[in-house]
Amino acid sequence: MLQWQDIDTVLLDMDGTLLDLYFDNHFWLSHLPMRYAQIHQKDINQVKQQLKQSYQALQGQLKWYCFDYWENTLNLDIMQLKAEVEHLIQVRDSVPEFLTALKNANKKVILLTNSHPKGLKLKLNKTQLTHYFDQVYSTHEFGFSKESQKLWQALIEKERFDKNRTLFVDDSLDILHSAKQFGIKHLIAIANPDSQQPSRNITEFYSIEDYWALIKALKGGT
Repeated sequence: MLQWQDIDTVLLDMDGTLLDLYFDNHFWLSHLPMRYAQIHQKDINQVKQQLKQSYQALQGQLKWYCFDYWENTLNLDIMQLKAEVEHLIQVRDSVPEFLTALKNANKKVILLTNSHPKGLKLKLNKTQLTHYFDQVYSTHEFGFSKESQKLWQALIEKERFDKNRTLFVDDSLDILHSAKQFGIKHLIAIANPDSQQPSRNITEFYSIEDYWALIKALKGGT
């Protein structure tokens, strides 16, 4: 368990960490393929297969997260399609209580997401979480995704946080490995980012399904 007196800065991912990843999975794997097939009069199964290959080819690159890229590639209005299912955007259980506890404990709380700025704005407007954070960053501002060491170097030059006194929480194991390589000392993985999928058995990192234990420790000062 974390020793909160050893942590000053908390870096938090958004999708799958603070928000239910079901929205994103449903959008990219179901809704977008369906609407693309309808709009361009294509076979839905072929569309899903083509998109799957495109996603895999760009996995981990900033381009994968870029709405502008997909709009140009697919000739679709991504934000319009997002609006069609935005009712699925949901805050994960215990997140508001966790963010409140962090602020009450005087931790510096930074939202760090690979989400495109347009998607970030949509979700923050929908969830009203902005006031919990000292800073909010889309990695598009830096030109590198969290999978890249260049992102972490750019972030520490901007925020001047102490790697040894920083906690980073994310649902992506690849991203957590990137943070570990950079030297972030305290790392937590989210075992159940998508509420419609079973929890994962994670062995590489300490993992959680909700924030209640962390909240209790924060309130207890340990």
